[in-house]
Amino acid sequence: MSKHNQATAAQPQDPSSQLDLRPGQSIELLKALHILTRDGKLNQDSRRKLKQVYHLFQFIEKLLKELPASDKGPTLADHGAGKSYLGFIIYDLFFKALGQGAIYGIETRSELVDSSKALAARLGFERMHFLNLSVAESAHSAALPEQIDVVTALHACDTATDDAIAFGLQKKAKYMVLVPCCQAELARALNQNKAINLQRTPLAELWRHPLHTREVGSQLTNVLRCLYLESQGYAVTVTELVGWEHSMKNELILAKYTGQKKRAAGERLQALLTEFGVAQLMGERYPLVGLTAPQSSRPE
Repeated sequence: MSKHNQATAAQPQDPSSQLDLRPGQSIELLKALHILTRDGKLNQDSRRKLKQVYHLFQFIEKLLKELPASDKGPTLADHGAGKSYLGFIIYDLFFKALGQGAIYGIETRSELVDSSKALAARLGFERMHFLNLSVAESAHSAALPEQIDVVTALHACDTATDDAIAFGLQKKAKYMVLVPCCQAELARALNQNKAINLQRTPLAELWRHPLHTREVGSQLTNVLRCLYLESQGYAVTVTELVGWEHSMKNELILAKYTGQKKRAAGERLQALLTEFGVAQLMGERYPLVGLTAPQSSRPE
């Protein structure tokens, strides 16, 4: 090997060459998030994690670019933020260069909130804010602005995704990006009336066994969420998060506010709740104004 080749081999590899980093992207951030090792290397697990976050960022970046210009810049609320991988990457790749706008990470675990605050301070990400609140509590917090442009909820468990939707409606969000997680509320409701529903409709066979109850409850919950969003003036797209093969929870719900409330969506939502014998959830999770109960238990 020539001296030139030996010198080249001895030089540490530039992390950007193996990560395809964007100009100005923070290597320190990737190390702090344990996506990069201390010497700037990338292992298989962290490569997969980075691929996942980048994939979701691509969806969100497009939405942020579609927002109308404003004096204060865009606002984004990330519910169930955890270690705020997503929030930090979005700030680093979009908000940092923009020079305006703010991200709010909402998380119930105080130790994660504290560590995220410390990291943001260390990196100089002064327009990142972290709140030790539940999703439901955040809707009434004075620490958040009255209007939020983009609401994200990545694997917010059980009813937290519904709370994120309620938050988005209250904050007049222009976009919602939701990746639902485990859902038990509807499954519990299906269980409560199982004996009656088995006599009433053969559809109840779909959730007669406990495993099927959980699966049907999860599927039905997301269908109801989409109908509810449409009834409240959002255009909804449901797709799959590519690269999340390790998780069965890879459904991505994208909602864009159009202002065109679909009455038919609300009527179908009510009809489904009635058909599955869980109409009691109507007022709790899906409050609709100006719609009467469906005439038939089955949608036309």
